[in-house]
Amino acid sequence: MTATAGPAAASPSGPRRDTIVEVPRGLAGVVVTDTSIGDVRGREGFYHYREYSAVDLAEHRAFEDVWHLMLRGTLPDAVERARFAREAAPLRRVPDGVLPLLAPVADATRDDGPLAGVKALLPLVGAAYGMRPLYDATPRRRQDEALALAALVPTLIAALHRLQRGERPLEPRDDLGYAANYLYLVTGTEPDAARAKAVEAYLVSTIDHGFNASTFTGRVIASTGADLASCVAGALGALTGPLHGGAPSRALDTLDAIGTPDRARAWITDRVLAGERIMGFGHPVYRTEDPRARMLRGIAYELGGPLVDFAAQVEREVVAVLADLKPGRELHTNVEFWAGVVMELCGLPRGMFTPTFAASRVVGWTTHALEQAADSKIIRPAARYVGAPAPQRVPALT
Repeated sequence: MTATAGPAAASPSGPRRDTIVEVPRGLAGVVVTDTSIGDVRGREGFYHYREYSAVDLAEHRAFEDVWHLMLRGTLPDAVERARFAREAAPLRRVPDGVLPLLAPVADATRDDGPLAGVKALLPLVGAAYGMRPLYDATPRRRQDEALALAALVPTLIAALHRLQRGERPLEPRDDLGYAANYLYLVTGTEPDAARAKAVEAYLVSTIDHGFNASTFTGRVIASTGADLASCVAGALGALTGPLHGGAPSRALDTLDAIGTPDRARAWITDRVLAGERIMGFGHPVYRTEDPRARMLRGIAYELGGPLVDFAAQVEREVVAVLADLKPGRELHTNVEFWAGVVMELCGLPRGMFTPTFAASRVVGWTTHALEQAADSKIIRPAARYVGAPAPQRVPALT
């Protein structure tokens, strides 16, 4: 439905400037731009990065390979991967101008966790790197800054986490890949191959996922021509909302609340009838099982243990209860449920689940910001005013 006011010439690239286009709440299903980065096909239960299945990439390629694919546009061969890893490894280290700020920022954000500290530090990181507005930067400079930010953010997350626990931050290790280095920085222990691979598959699977809230936020900021650190800080702010990136730990909290398998059906039924959301189930795009959940379930089974068996039992009960009480809603397991299980099994504390999500998604955010920066059109939608009729006479001060 559209409404117009006054004469205006139609634009060859879209509606007339005085045309109001009515769209669904939350922009659901609304196409706002073209992208060559990837897509989510919700009815098929499929998503991809560039021309490759994201799940296939997570199962068969290293994080650095997919990072190269996102940033440079191609999957690297062995020589290109080694060169890219050598280029990225030194960028993991905290800049000298930011290093003295880690402890005070960690202390100031202790109650809110490491992501709050990263949000505070990103503008300072941008200044330390001399980041200028994307509008003024060359394509090569934009790529260099994107690489630097994506390399550094996991180090900042881990350092703030350790400081907030009263532990000393660790230096990144050039001999470890992206995922293994991240686990080492967080836990202080070099992970075994199985756990490093499990976390790497999770990180690859969450690099990008269409125009989700945080990605779109970052692209809106990039459309203004702002610097890349501001784009990532804005995206990070959107990610911290519990309806976006904060569900993996809440899914495990659900398992804790249920306690034993025999309590599952009654507990779940009571919550659904009360109108509460069961974290880890349902997705705004997928109308079938989330392919990331399917992959992570398989990884969890390979790791094994009582937690996996219990999670599988609860999953079956939740799906059954939702099918009975919300027929036709297509509420299946999403990525957060099994992501929480896998991260717990790999030694990551629950307070680090969403930060770990951010450690991978920063690659997607920066890639999207660069794509948006190549378009000179600012994102500037309209709103429908529903307040009191205007103009009203301004009353005299009495």
